[in-house]
Amino acid sequence: MSDMATLPRDPAIDAEVLFDLPRPAAECRIVVAMSGGVDSSVVAALAARSGAEVIGITLQLYDYGAATGRKGACCAGDDIRDARNVADRLGIAHFVFDHESAFREEVVETFADEYLAGRTPIPCIRCNMGPKFTDLFRMARELGADCLATGHYVKRVETDTGVQMHRAADPSRDQSYFLYATTEDQLEYLRFPLGGLPKSEVRVMAESCGLTVANKPDSQDICFVPDGDYAKIVKAMRPEGGRAGRIMHAETGKELGRHPGIIHYTVGQRRGLDIGGQPEPLYVVGLDPEAADVLVGPKRLLAVGAARIIDTNRIGSMPDGQITAKVRSLAKPVPVTVDGLPGDGAAVTLRFATPEFGVAPGQAAVFYSGERVIGGGWIDSTEPA
Repeated sequence: MSDMATLPRDPAIDAEVLFDLPRPAAECRIVVAMSGGVDSSVVAALAARSGAEVIGITLQLYDYGAATGRKGACCAGDDIRDARNVADRLGIAHFVFDHESAFREEVVETFADEYLAGRTPIPCIRCNMGPKFTDLFRMARELGADCLATGHYVKRVETDTGVQMHRAADPSRDQSYFLYATTEDQLEYLRFPLGGLPKSEVRVMAESCGLTVANKPDSQDICFVPDGDYAKIVKAMRPEGGRAGRIMHAETGKELGRHPGIIHYTVGQRRGLDIGGQPEPLYVVGLDPEAADVLVGPKRLLAVGAARIIDTNRIGSMPDGQITAKVRSLAKPVPVTVDGLPGDGAAVTLRFATPEFGVAPGQAAVFYSGERVIGGGWIDSTEPA
């Protein structure tokens, strides 16, 4: 039996309106992607309160046993148990599907290969592009659902020219950078009920529902990397990634030291180089995977004027006004121009209005028009300012 009476009846939060259902909620079915965290749990609670039939789905993405008891995990270990407990509390159906093999192949192995190639990968985007959205979409449609709801912090906005993705109302929680690859067809089917809410309010709602996950810590960015030691994961999968090499000055060509493997370094990194006694601070400015060299230099060598962006996606039409772009998840959008038309995998050139620092191949570049997400792609290469 559902405990929806305990959910706060804030008149500003109409659960039925949040899901933008095509007909009366009582006639609809909503599938909720439940990771076991507080955000997706509150989405499930809101879906249940709307009056629709609700089905929760959890994808087990990596080893269940290894993740048991870990804080900051996602879609494994205790999180699966938490998702099931929330579903029981809300009185909704809940299913768990084993997607560990697909996740390993599409996300974890790609993660390792990218580091070996001297790039800086973002597995969360790969996960959204693959196991999470593609497979969840198929399941939701097979279940006859009217929509698929997730706990991501972005807005889905209906306009006369089609549905758009906008940044979340809470800038500190905005996840649009990780969802730029969402297609227009997917966006039509997706719902993001938390996009207009602050995280603090979401936790209050979870407490009001009596959900055990109300104070659960947020998941870490790379859920399958224990203790943040990504190099350990890469070496376990690709032992050749631990090949030692030289630390070379990018301008003088002088060898400054040795390193235990390029997988320990990313462009823009300053700490952990162990090359003291230099006249100025040095940063990682490039990686040469074939020679196993880490190239270092002064900060000015990190200044980038343009970048080649590949495998691009576009949501809606290109705007006439100013375009901004984020080239790191925690960076602020900066003014840019785009040479070429992004979308359908096309390559474009991103030109920065002023030099941008720390632009690393393998990261994503995401384009914005004000609050609207235009799309984006992968940074393939950069041009110095």
